Amino acid sequence: MSGFTAELELLVRARYPVIAVVTGEEVRALELITQLAERRQKRLYEWSCSTGLVPGGTSIQARKPLNPATRDPLAALDAVLELVEPALFVFKDLHPFLTRNHPNVIRRLRELALNLKNGPKSILLVGPQLELPPELEKDIAVLHLPLPTTEDLAELLDQIIETLGSRRDVSVDLDALGRARLLQAALGLTLTEAENVFAKIIVQDGRLDASDVNAVFAEKRQLVRRSGLLEYYAHHEHFGHVGGLDLLKDWLSKRAAAFTPEARAFGLPVPRGVLLLGVQGCGKSLCAKAVSTLWQLPLLRLDMGRMFGSLVGSSEENIRRAIAVAESIAPAVLWIDEIDKAFAGSQGGGAAVDGGTGARVLGTFLTWLAEKHASVFVVATANDISHLPPELLRKGRLDEIFFVDLPSFIERAEILRVHLARRSRNPEQFDVHALASESAGFSGAELEEAINSALFDAFHGGIEISTDHILTAIRETVPLARTMDEHIRRLRHWAEGRARRANVPEAPAPSLTEAPTGLPAEE
Repeated sequence: MSGFTAELELLVRARYPVIAVVTGEEVRALELITQLAERRQKRLYEWSCSTGLVPGGTSIQARKPLNPATRDPLAALDAVLELVEPALFVFKDLHPFLTRNHPNVIRRLRELALNLKNGPKSILLVGPQLELPPELEKDIAVLHLPLPTTEDLAELLDQIIETLGSRRDVSVDLDALGRARLLQAALGLTLTEAENVFAKIIVQDGRLDASDVNAVFAEKRQLVRRSGLLEYYAHHEHFGHVGGLDLLKDWLSKRAAAFTPEARAFGLPVPRGVLLLGVQGCGKSLCAKAVSTLWQLPLLRLDMGRMFGSLVGSSEENIRRAIAVAESIAPAVLWIDEIDKAFAGSQGGGAAVDGGTGARVLGTFLTWLAEKHASVFVVATANDISHLPPELLRKGRLDEIFFVDLPSFIERAEILRVHLARRSRNPEQFDVHALASESAGFSGAELEEAINSALFDAFHGGIEISTDHILTAIRETVPLARTMDEHIRRLRHWAEGRARRANVPEAPAPSLTEAPTGLPAEE
């Protein structure tokens, strides 16, 4: 028996008069409640505003003429009171009637809750949301039906495979690893959504195998788009596109298998997240994209600007909804870019600027970080530590804080090779050693822009790009490290002893007379 089922049965046995079950999976909730009614030997009745109050399990064709008067919620609640046998009454989508526009329904339900307190009858409100008026807050117990577990999805997949077993036009090719990957990808979908996406896969190519993981991710993209609060970030970045940052790469690589059942059995906790702090243009956002590719997890981008609404309380509700969507897609990577700017008004005099909205949104977000159990790995990036609230830096909310410094000589050489190769140029045909030496203090973004500028110059001159073109572009660039020298020094001073290094420490650049990596020595 699942935790939800056990809790629901406990409330019914304790004779709670009104229990709210918040879920978008009405059919699944009704199945669990039907099983509960059978175990407790209670009759089951269902109500909706279209059918009225009918015995549970009545087919949709037979419901029409049964009791049309009870379509009115007041009449249906009166009928509950008149029935004397032990029973469970499922009211579907009653929440629109629990508003200020229906004070009579609110009052009747409150009176009924008092009347049923010590009786063998319980009312279960099943719906996708619940906004309780103050009058009912103390009278209703609230349960949230969790999304299907891996075991639930495995049972559904077995049923589909068994159904397809007799069909010659459909093949199923799933080994243990492929099955585990497919089930992990489907986590976060409802049973109906999972069944639909499995059926869609089978109809498309007549087979079901491990390569269909991407089709499951496509279904999750639709869920995110419908929410309007998160962005499902489609990308093709991987750590081969990230030059340097070897210490951060190693830390992330060791956690690549941490979302598997084997990791749980070994006793490993689910990774919580990292904060990447450092100089602009040094690859923090690129790492967020690459880690989702490394771990084969969907990447969700949370834009804090979308969270803040004009209505009182809407910002807090938006962040709660965004978190709920992220958890429904889990396991996933949640990327929050420039989190320092999002919460700039949440401390100090911020309350005077936004009425404390930023502080409340921050509080909701930090509480979730500390208490979350869903497999959502948070990658937050920041440029300015002065805007970071101290609560965010406390251990327990995120696993680690990494400081991303300007690339070292070796890292600059690697970054240059990456960008030359991405532009269909052979890095071995360039003096990467000289370029890396000349570009001391450059960020990865500035190195990329130097190559782009050199390409424009070469194209304009009608010749192929050469080392000289890139050297000229480098010499004409004033790097951010020079423009914002004081800021970067302050950032490095703060990070010393407070954050882990993402880069290998700078080594002295070799002399230009030494043979550079990948180039033959001059004779």
